Amino acid sequence: MSHIRKRFNAPANKKLVQFTSSLPFDRRLYKHDIAGSIAHTKMLAKQGIISLKDANCMIEGLNDISSEIEKGQFIFRDELEDIHMAIEARLFDLLGDLAGKLHTARSRNDQIALDMRLFTKEAISQTLKCLSDLQQSLVVVAEKNKDVIMPGYTHLQPAQPVLIAHHLLAYFEMLQRDAERFSDVQKRTDIMPIGSGALAGVAYDIDREFLSHELGFRKISQNSMDAVSDRDFVIEYIAAASLCMMHLSRLAEEIIIWSSAEFNFIELDDSFVTGSSIMPQKKNPDAAELTRGKTGRVYGNLIAMLTTMKAQPLAYNRDLQEDKEALFDSVDTLLASLEIFAGMITTLKIIKENLDRSTGGDYILATDLADYLVSKGENFRNAHGITAKLINYAAKKGKALNQLNLGEYKRLSPLFNKEILAISKSSSIATKNIVGGTAPQQVDKAIKKAKEIILKSKKGGF
Repeated sequence: MSHIRKRFNAPANKKLVQFTSSLPFDRRLYKHDIAGSIAHTKMLAKQGIISLKDANCMIEGLNDISSEIEKGQFIFRDELEDIHMAIEARLFDLLGDLAGKLHTARSRNDQIALDMRLFTKEAISQTLKCLSDLQQSLVVVAEKNKDVIMPGYTHLQPAQPVLIAHHLLAYFEMLQRDAERFSDVQKRTDIMPIGSGALAGVAYDIDREFLSHELGFRKISQNSMDAVSDRDFVIEYIAAASLCMMHLSRLAEEIIIWSSAEFNFIELDDSFVTGSSIMPQKKNPDAAELTRGKTGRVYGNLIAMLTTMKAQPLAYNRDLQEDKEALFDSVDTLLASLEIFAGMITTLKIIKENLDRSTGGDYILATDLADYLVSKGENFRNAHGITAKLINYAAKKGKALNQLNLGEYKRLSPLFNKEILAISKSSSIATKNIVGGTAPQQVDKAIKKAKEIILKSKKGGF
């Protein structure tokens, strides 16, 4: 970085060099930085700002640097503060003064804005693929077990019977909203900032449309000051990641509960559990627990980025260096969690008999009794009260609802007749035959629709 210190009469303090360096973490942007530099070089030659011969030499040098990095042969020097300087310094080693032409008509400010946008676009594409894979896992398990009935809960208390497929597809819907959010973030990320310079634009006849097309962007930025200082797209990615991690954390909690000995609704495959150092019998759902824990980590990244941006004046400020670790960590955490969950869900076993047993008591059909009375002309509030009294009576007698006789029902309402004795979990579910309900016909439609969404997403549409 010697050329940018010519203004000063003393070398940089070693502690300052360490403090300001982003190279330990922004080196992962090398592909994006080199891609941007190659496109920029092509544009400079196209516009006659540099010769085609010089451009070809520079592009060859940049490709050689890329190859060195990929092969682990590139030396990242501590005194070079970021990936831009590291690559440019190596280009000087290869080409001499010719390398100095690379930085014509651009600044590190619009250069890093470009790298971050290219990285985030790529991360969004990977995220959408992982979301689709997890959605597919949920659909596979739902379809395989679509006739299995389980208790639906509110307040973690048994509420009404539902199909487990219906329960699993609730998470499909959450993940679909996540996919739509990330797709929306992509629109605002897909903006090409090169040409903004340090903050005011550049005094060269550059072709920004050419750069945009060459780098695969949908639009070009419209204000140079905004372009170099905007990190909304980083915050939006982390915000969408936070919501997605929250959804995964909810599913993680259910997996942890369901796989416990007390519930025993599911069994996790041996390949997705860990053991204990002291207790040989243990099968711990560590992947689910870690995902639940890592959710807070992504939330922290979101708060960190919002706080970093909250009082920055225009245009570029060094505070923006803090965007990288927050974004990189959020991307890595989310992608790893989605990939683990896809495998864990696909391989888990539903223990049907335990789910069936869990819906046998706890008066889970109470709402159906109230609905029955409404169908006979009672208003719902009265029907609710009558059913509550019936449950109290049964509880005092130590009986389940299916152990009560018709006479016991009629003591509380003459509207009850022998039809009430035929009410079951299956009949309860069958009555919920409305769009979004848990009836088998509706779940079949939901599975079909989910498959169509997955197929569409794999073709690149959301």
